[in-house]
Amino acid sequence: MGVTFDDIKHAAKMVEKSALVRTPFLYSRRLSEKAEARIHLKYENLQRTNSFKARGALIKLDSLTEAERKAGIVALSAGNHAQAVAYHAQKMGIAATIVMPSTTPFVKVEQTESYGARVVLEGQTLADCREVTNQLIENEGLTLVHPFDDDRIIAGAGTVGLEMLDDVADLDILVVPIGGGGLISGIAIAAKAINPDIEIIGVEAGLYPTMRNALNGITVDCHGQTLAEGIAVKNVVKRTVDIVREHVSSIIVVEEDEIEQAVNQLLTIIKSVAEGAGAVGLAAIMQQKSRFKGKNIGLVITGGSIDSRILASILFRELERSSRIINLRIEIADQPGVLAEISALTGSMGANILDVSHKRTFLDVPAKGASLDMMLETRDSRHAEKIIIAIRSAGYKVIRLESKA
Repeated sequence: MGVTFDDIKHAAKMVEKSALVRTPFLYSRRLSEKAEARIHLKYENLQRTNSFKARGALIKLDSLTEAERKAGIVALSAGNHAQAVAYHAQKMGIAATIVMPSTTPFVKVEQTESYGARVVLEGQTLADCREVTNQLIENEGLTLVHPFDDDRIIAGAGTVGLEMLDDVADLDILVVPIGGGGLISGIAIAAKAINPDIEIIGVEAGLYPTMRNALNGITVDCHGQTLAEGIAVKNVVKRTVDIVREHVSSIIVVEEDEIEQAVNQLLTIIKSVAEGAGAVGLAAIMQQKSRFKGKNIGLVITGGSIDSRILASILFRELERSSRIINLRIEIADQPGVLAEISALTGSMGANILDVSHKRTFLDVPAKGASLDMMLETRDSRHAEKIIIAIRSAGYKVIRLESKA
C-alpha cells in the first residue's frame, strides 16, 4: 500500500511520546539576507544521535516482533542511520550489528560503538557493504533495518515535514537532501497532504546524483570521496524513486566546493555544526539564488556528525578562499635585517604573520639571494592586495602562492 499521511501522523504520535526531540525550526535573518529569500532551518542536527535518522529507527524497531528482537538486527550505514539504530536498539535491549564503509569518519564509528553495537567496517561505499550484510542475515538470522527502503523508516522521516509545516504553515518550498530518498519521500508525502501547492526540491552531491539518474533512466557508476558521505548512495530503490517522481519537482546537484562553503556558512554565520550531507540544501540555495529569490523556504539540516579534523580543514580552506589567509613568496637579498624589515612592513599594515620559511637553495633564486615564504592573516581580499602592493613598492619581488583548496 505504501506510506500514507495517516502512517506519518501515527509515527508523529510515537515520536512525541518518546525521548526524541522536537527540533527547532527557526528563521535565519543573516542567511535570508545572503540568499534574498526567507530561510527557515530545521535543526535535525540537534536530534538524538545528531540526525533525523533517530525518527525512522524508532518507528521501525518498535514494530519488530518478539522473535525478531531476540534474534537481533543488522543495518548498513555510513553513520547516522547506524547511530540511530544502535541508540534505539540499546534502549530496547536488542543486539545490533552495524555494517559501515571503511571510509566512515571515525567520530561516527566511535559514537555507534558507544551505544553498544557491533561495528563491521567493509569496503568504500554502502554498496560494498551489501554483500557482508546479506551474509550476516543468512548466517545469524538477523533482521535488516534498511536506511530507506522501508515504509516505517519513511514514515518516521516524514514527521520532520509535519513539524516544519506545523511551525510555519505558509512555506513555499522545502529543500531536502537526497541519499537513498527516505527523508525526502516522507517529507514530501506529509507536506503535499497538508499543502498540495508546496514545492519539494531535492539536493544531491555531484559525485552521487543517483536519484536524478534513476529518474532520467541513466545508469552511471557513481564513485569518489565526498564531504557529503551521508548521502553517497550508489543505488536507489523503486519505493523511493516512485515517491520522488510523484512529489518532487526537481533535483539540484551541488559540487564539493559548494558543500564546503555551506558547512562553513552554517558554522560561522549561525553557529551550527552540520555535516556535509546536512549542508547541501543551503549549498543548493546559494548556487541558484535567482530561483529561490523572495520565496519562503524550509531547509533541513539533516545531521551534525562531522569529524573535527575535517571541520578544521574546511574552516582553514575557506579562510584561504576569502583571502583572509594568504601565502606569499618574496625574493630578498640574503643579508641581515631584511626579514625584520618585511615583518615590520606587514605588521604596520595590520597583517598577522602565521608562518615564515626562509630558503636559500632554490635554483630560481640568485646565489646571493633567498626566498621568503610567508603565511599572513588579513582582514579580507582588499586588505591582502594592499599588503602585496606595499611589499612590491618597497622594492621586493613578490608572488602569491595559490592554494589548491
